[in-house]
Amino acid sequence: MKILSLMLLMLCSLFASGAESAGAEHIDLSTTWVGILCLIIFVVGYYFIAAEEKYHVNKAKPALFIGTFMFMLIGIYMVIHGMDVHPLNNEVNHLILEIAQIVFFLTVAMTYIEALIDRDVFNTLKYNLVSKGYTYKKLFWLTGVIAFFLSPVADNLTTALILSTVLLTIDRTNKPFLVAGAINIVVAANAGGAWSPFGDITTLMVWAAGKAPFVDFLSLFPASIIGWLVTALLLVKSVPEGSPHFDPENEPKFSIKKGGKVIIYLGVFTIVSAVLGHQLFHLPAMFGMMFGMSLLGIYTYIFKKVNKTEEPIGLFHFMSKIENDTLIFFFGILSAVGALHFLGFLDYLIKLYDVFGLSAINIAVGFVSAIVDNVPVMSAVLKSNPSMGLDQWLLVTLTAGIGGSMISFGSAAGVGVMGKLKGIYTFGAHMSQAWKIVVGYVVSIAIWYVQFEILGIY
Repeated sequence: MKILSLMLLMLCSLFASGAESAGAEHIDLSTTWVGILCLIIFVVGYYFIAAEEKYHVNKAKPALFIGTFMFMLIGIYMVIHGMDVHPLNNEVNHLILEIAQIVFFLTVAMTYIEALIDRDVFNTLKYNLVSKGYTYKKLFWLTGVIAFFLSPVADNLTTALILSTVLLTIDRTNKPFLVAGAINIVVAANAGGAWSPFGDITTLMVWAAGKAPFVDFLSLFPASIIGWLVTALLLVKSVPEGSPHFDPENEPKFSIKKGGKVIIYLGVFTIVSAVLGHQLFHLPAMFGMMFGMSLLGIYTYIFKKVNKTEEPIGLFHFMSKIENDTLIFFFGILSAVGALHFLGFLDYLIKLYDVFGLSAINIAVGFVSAIVDNVPVMSAVLKSNPSMGLDQWLLVTLTAGIGGSMISFGSAAGVGVMGKLKGIYTFGAHMSQAWKIVVGYVVSIAIWYVQFEILGIY
């Protein structure tokens, strides 16, 4: 399915290769040998990204290769043909600025998450859930609600990984509960991430690009929560009756370690700093995040001095645990999409918007993101930069965010949960319930239409 979708992108790109770009420095190289070669490299590279589990190659490696190699080929072509390389230089400089904002932002967010993990904040959450004697259905709803409201802050992937671990802690053998609970967590995490700039990489990209102010993302809350609730109401029917067994004698008890609550408060203040700095001073959001990271560094230094502990707690200790391959992946895939944009292959999006209309294409983005991945899809939309109002930018943010839930590997949250619940939460198990997710997706779009297009509330 991924290969077919990429072939569709390739055909559409070739169809629109002669389209004019709105950019003053745009050069159409889509029909040249370097354009065709780069497109082939992108398709092949993305295949290895999608088939990460099959070939046991980290997706960051092919992403980094195609993202850098494509620009090197473009530079070689332009020098051979005596072309002015300043447009290429300007494109790369602009691209580096975009990527740096995202990478620095994610670095801070991931560092704080590692700090909270180190202080047993999430282990305490797990213990409190499993030790209360709740029924399977109540645990289904609790994990879903937590996923929906945690992902806007902790991002959808981290939220899904934490709560899928909670599911395994609750009961490793009850497959109907685990499958329904896993799907519910994926849908809730993606839906919750759609109404916050911090909830998903795509919402962060839209916010960083200045397409919507921070407050306006909150207007997607009704569409996000109602769509998830509809899916959850359909899923809960497959959750078994009864309660999981819990033995307090054999289960380790957790509580938040010293300093954990302060780190939580610092994390909240960091987010507030990023928002206010962006809204009031027009600073990049990552600037406020980096300020928050500096506060974390100062606090951990004071913590060690005051408590006279040799425990490995500190800013750089937390940073050493973050997944650098994730950051490299984003650099590579965003660079690759930037190369396609410079070559002229993203002009087809403008034509598609002109032919089918804004709403139709933005709704289709959700289905495409479920097959390909929402990051390159959203990057392509932002690079093509169609002329859209705030309502349409929020629609494509919503669909790209929640659309990935329709297929198990359509979102980072889904892929992460598949890894945690191997042999239980599978592609087949997910697709057997996929129609329930599609119903929720349709309901979310209907809520958006009533709220934005009929009532004009946003």
